[in-house]
Amino acid sequence: MRLGVFFLVLILIFLLIIRNIYIVKEGEYKVVRQFGEVVRIDSTPGLKFKFPFIQSVTTLPKYQMTYDVSEAEINTKDKKRMLIDNYSVWRIEDPKKMISNARTVEKAESKMEEFIYSVVRSELGQLNYDEIINDEKSSRGSVNDRVTELVNEMLSKDNYGIVVTDVRMKRTDLPPENEQSVFKRMISERESKAQEYLSMGDAEKNRIVAETDRQVKEIISKAQADAQVIRAQGEGEAARVYNQSFSKDADFYNLYRTLESYKKTINGETVIVLPSDSPYANLLMGGQ
Repeated sequence: MRLGVFFLVLILIFLLIIRNIYIVKEGEYKVVRQFGEVVRIDSTPGLKFKFPFIQSVTTLPKYQMTYDVSEAEINTKDKKRMLIDNYSVWRIEDPKKMISNARTVEKAESKMEEFIYSVVRSELGQLNYDEIINDEKSSRGSVNDRVTELVNEMLSKDNYGIVVTDVRMKRTDLPPENEQSVFKRMISERESKAQEYLSMGDAEKNRIVAETDRQVKEIISKAQADAQVIRAQGEGEAARVYNQSFSKDADFYNLYRTLESYKKTINGETVIVLPSDSPYANLLMGGQ
């Protein structure tokens, strides 16, 4: 009987020990509370033991976490409204401070979101709208770093025991009521740019046409000048041949010139009055 009781007591003690042993894993904190107060925080991996009945254990993440910050509306330096959607990467650095001041992970995230919104609104309020949305003009990278730095200063000042590794903008949008006006402005800008390209094209076309016309005129002028020279040379050669030919028979030349003059002066309606001793009359009358 005594032996049975002894073994029963051993079993109860073993179960009690087993139920109060806990394991600390990589990437987590184990928070040990006694009557609701934090008495110990275990961060090194291994088997740990808590006092039965009076102590409890909860777990907090030790690894980096991502938090999707709620979308918020801000005003830019040039008085334009826009919607900003951020996310943050953060971790718990001091679980005891986090529990003491924020109590839970959810409340720590809520406080971090509040600080992020405050800093983002302040920092982007110093930039113009185009500087925020235009990648070529944007200083967004430096703004993200600045926001991260300022948020950590605020969290450290209030002893929240958490650290923000990074804050990034994942999306920037216009409020729905402003989208249409911006779209119209973008369309207008692109139409203006297209018109500029068309004007440049027309100017280049006119330049090419003018240059081509100039070259054509030069070619035609040169061809006409060459033709005049060739024609003059041909007429000179023809005159020389005529002179050589006609000088061999003066009577034939006179006859030829007379017949040529007939072609120019006589037609079907021509009336000619000639003296009887005229060479024309002599030829028409069959004289020699």
